[in-house]
Amino acid sequence: METFSKGVHRALVPLESSADNVVAVELVESAPVYRMLTQMDVVRFLRAHGAELGGVLSRTVRELGAASEAVLAVASRTKVIEAIRTMRAASLTAVPVVDAPMDAYILQDGRGKKVVETFSATDLRDCPVAQLRSWLGASVAEFKDKVAEYRRDGSRPLDAAAGVQSPDEGDTNTAVEAGTGNEEEPPRPREMVTCSFQSTLGEVIEKAAASHVHRLWVVDGEGEEEGLLRGVVSLTDVLRVVREAALGEDRELHDIVSS
Repeated sequence: METFSKGVHRALVPLESSADNVVAVELVESAPVYRMLTQMDVVRFLRAHGAELGGVLSRTVRELGAASEAVLAVASRTKVIEAIRTMRAASLTAVPVVDAPMDAYILQDGRGKKVVETFSATDLRDCPVAQLRSWLGASVAEFKDKVAEYRRDGSRPLDAAAGVQSPDEGDTNTAVEAGTGNEEEPPRPREMVTCSFQSTLGEVIEKAAASHVHRLWVVDGEGEEEGLLRGVVSLTDVLRVVREAALGEDRELHDIVSS
């Protein structure tokens, strides 16, 4: 959790190890077999063992300081190629798409603007390779529509079509709702996964694990301001505050025993 709470999304774990108590990002030994451990794996483990986490799950996102209020966004009219360029420069794998008059060539503060969807690296995976170059000039909103139409036509994401499951997929913030199994019925639209500052950590973990998303946009939830972007809670944030709570309990127990 220390490693993942610093922003590392995945790590290789040697199945046959002679090293004990090693905390490092890099591989420190040779092993014949490794398995991939991801942030999502840990979050799902926490979800399954929620009863053992104490009161931290009932505390709000605001109370725990789990939400970052610094959130950069792109406008729905931003071209895909520009969105990719600016995201790469800012080392971001996903950004909220807002319905607001913004500069279409740069990332800007998204707070207080209506969030309508998410654009992420995972969206590019769903795009057919033959169409990718021609679609890069489309707006983010048009690109998302084109990809959704491609999926509705019965085509599968490229990794799935190739029989390959990418590890730790989840850079998107939208959950795909499964259909009824009727091949003639198109997949249902993606649903935004959000929370509020009043959401509990347990609710955030449940939404993230159930929908397999790596971040929840924090929005206002009532009245005319419903859906206005206020921040973001990532899996890194979730693991950081759970770890901090666990360390705090350890320190309190140590102080009691010492006294």
